[in-house]
Amino acid sequence: MKRVFLFLSLLAGISLSSQTKKIKILSSELSTADEKKFPGATILIGNVKVSHEGATLDCKRALLYREKNVFKAIGEVVIEQGDSIIQYSDFANYDANTKIAKSWGNVEVNDKEMKLSTDTLYFNRTEQVLFYPTKGVIKDKVNTLTSNKGTYFLEDKKFSAKTKVNVVNPDNILDSDHLDYYTSTKLAYIYGPSTVFNRKDSTKIYAEKGFFDTNTDISYFVKNAKLFSKDKTVEADSLYYDKKKGFASATNRIKVIDTIQNLVVKGNYAEIFELQDSLFIIKKPVAISIMEKDSLYMHGDTILVTGKPENRIIRTYHNVKIFKENLQGKCDSIHTNQATGLTQMFVDPILWSGKSQITGDSIHFKTSKDTNALDSLKVLRNSFIIQKDSLDPKNFNQIKGRNIYGKFKDNDLRVMLVKGNAESLYYNRNDETQKLETITKEIASDIEFLLENNEVVQTKYFKETEGKTYPPSQFPEEDRKFRGFIWREDEQPKKMTDIFIKDSQKQVKERKKLLEVERAKAKLNKELRKKRAKKSKLDLEE
Repeated sequence: MKRVFLFLSLLAGISLSSQTKKIKILSSELSTADEKKFPGATILIGNVKVSHEGATLDCKRALLYREKNVFKAIGEVVIEQGDSIIQYSDFANYDANTKIAKSWGNVEVNDKEMKLSTDTLYFNRTEQVLFYPTKGVIKDKVNTLTSNKGTYFLEDKKFSAKTKVNVVNPDNILDSDHLDYYTSTKLAYIYGPSTVFNRKDSTKIYAEKGFFDTNTDISYFVKNAKLFSKDKTVEADSLYYDKKKGFASATNRIKVIDTIQNLVVKGNYAEIFELQDSLFIIKKPVAISIMEKDSLYMHGDTILVTGKPENRIIRTYHNVKIFKENLQGKCDSIHTNQATGLTQMFVDPILWSGKSQITGDSIHFKTSKDTNALDSLKVLRNSFIIQKDSLDPKNFNQIKGRNIYGKFKDNDLRVMLVKGNAESLYYNRNDETQKLETITKEIASDIEFLLENNEVVQTKYFKETEGKTYPPSQFPEEDRKFRGFIWREDEQPKKMTDIFIKDSQKQVKERKKLLEVERAKAKLNKELRKKRAKKSKLDLEE
């Protein structure tokens, strides 16, 4: 029996403690009732003030429904919750059972961090959440936020705003479909299509996820991020941007578009320095020059772009390969001046133009500033052009000299001038039967070649020439290849994606060995020529 009594006592205690506290009237000039108009209500008039669980409500007139524990306020309504929030409106309803207040008509809310203005507002005191279903404007010391609807979490000092969200400060305008904004830190987190527009220089950022610090102008976006400036667009999976420092870093699937110079640079990590007009990009970087008929792709370990649009320089370092439908190449490093259209290849450079392999100590080619089409070519020192015979892969047409100068037309090599110590070796075939008829070897000071469809159609020799035409059976076997001959077809990028394939260690070693052998041969031949010349001089003196 005692146990039953104790249990019933506990139940009664729980029931009493769980009862909702009633609304208390603190002041009123007049208290009356009108059961016909307002059944069950106490009518309060003049300087009305009530309280409920730490909150007070002031107004001009009110209806208090004691049984329902509901309060309806009219005129100059003020709701205060300690020192955390104060709210003004024309009308308000407060349900003490749910601790939810609805206010409407010129609603204004103030706390230490912000001011909220709207037409209708719901205040859930249990969860400490404000919600406005119609347009609201939030102002703090830095920003003005506008949205069609939103929620403010008092404890976190966070606005969660949706539908046509706009954040404005003296420097930027942020537009979004959904964002969270913290009034204490001034951080905005976006969760949908959003743009940040800089009011000073018109720079714009687009993204669909990330955060923007409105205090420092630092942002970090991780979905469909795009940075638009006057002369370039940067796209990436993720983008960090410090506007005040003019610095950005981008990661994965990066695309930098130079809208002035028709240049696109891609890669998987990039850093951009706006104040220095420069960027570098690594992790499978490729620079794409948009040309008249097709594009020139350039890949290396690192691509560095510097200078203003009218004087932009592109440097590509180490393991460089280039690809164009009718021009491919590789070297250790490339320097391109977009203002002059000059591209310079350094350290063991090689080009393939049509069927021709072109090598030299350094190679320069120039593009037209107006059309970006290939214009001219320079192969400087130890220049060598090799072309495999069309029908017999053991035979190679060869041109060699000190320097070679070429001219392009419609992006095809049409004229080549070999200047200094020019040599040529050609396998001559019948135009109709394509049968090999003769082999011609020529030596001259300079030789000029005219080409059509990458085939030599006319040859012009300058100054004195020394040469001979042989029947194929009588051509000396040891003369079939000039000194320095190395056929490197296996290194040629045959398609655009080949530019990302690095040479194997075996290829590097074999090429190095061949080069050393050819240099040793050249050195030996040079010494032999000196000895012959010395002997001839002695013979003449005798």
